[in-house]
Amino acid sequence: MSSSRLSLAVESGQISLPAEGRIAVFAPSAGMNLSALPRERVQVITSLKPDYDAFSAAGYDVALAPEGDYSAALVFVTRAKAEARALVAQASELADIVFIDGQKNDGVDSMLKDCKKRVGLNGSFSKAHGKLFWFEGGDFSDWKEAGPSEVAAGFVTRPGVFSADGIDPASAALVAALPDKLGRQVADLGAGWGYLSKAVLERADVEDLYLVEANHVALDCAQQNITDSRASFHWADAITWEPRARMNTVVMNPPFHSGRAANPALGKSFIAAAARMLAPSGQLWMVANRHLPYEATLEGLFGKVEEITGDNRFKILRAERPSRAKG
Repeated sequence: MSSSRLSLAVESGQISLPAEGRIAVFAPSAGMNLSALPRERVQVITSLKPDYDAFSAAGYDVALAPEGDYSAALVFVTRAKAEARALVAQASELADIVFIDGQKNDGVDSMLKDCKKRVGLNGSFSKAHGKLFWFEGGDFSDWKEAGPSEVAAGFVTRPGVFSADGIDPASAALVAALPDKLGRQVADLGAGWGYLSKAVLERADVEDLYLVEANHVALDCAQQNITDSRASFHWADAITWEPRARMNTVVMNPPFHSGRAANPALGKSFIAAAARMLAPSGQLWMVANRHLPYEATLEGLFGKVEEITGDNRFKILRAERPSRAKG
């Protein structure tokens, strides 16, 4: 791992960490360099399953939510402004000193300006298209998350989940294209807050629906949105999740970003996971942005691939006869 801004700031003597007490680290991505912090005092706080598992495997104490008070907190700025603000509010309430780290294209400059309106900064450090700054005190109580908010059709969401402000148009297009029958065993990979799954459960032939979602916050929302006893909820990375039975159908609107950078490899990994878990006669229904190059991957893993419908923004793809041997 490359040196982090925190490491460089510590090594250069610009900041000094508290000599004792626990240190909370909010929302780090897997692979982030936390070596400047004493591992035995660190508690990583993340709701994302791949990050949770990566830091746990690296020997860190990992939790879904803060546990008590801390001598210091490090907050990594997330893409969603409301989510990032809520993390800062938590950190400032629970820790004596707060460090905030982020990339410019994730909004760290805006965060710095907003924080300066509330508290005097102890210092800041710029490096590698990003910024680290820190402060003590300040009132950020109005940044706290208010809890789930209701969006269209009675669904609830929370800041930081995909399509938190309403129904995603691509998912709506997939719902409109789904057939009347999907089979007994169905999985929704990357289920989010449950919009696709709700539509799947309108099919009487579905006996078991597996909602697989890596974001624990989104999965919590899904559990509020879906009370059908046929649904089971799995906090897991869809790429590695293993079902207890072969699926008749997989539905998905797979992610295609790592941070702000487009990464079609994510969607391709979802396709490969679907092919592995489908029964020989199973089918995959997915939606994708028009420009994403998924067809070659689908054709390498399925005997039949077709575009069912679409427009200049999205395409609805159906794939049948998975061939795991090819995968």
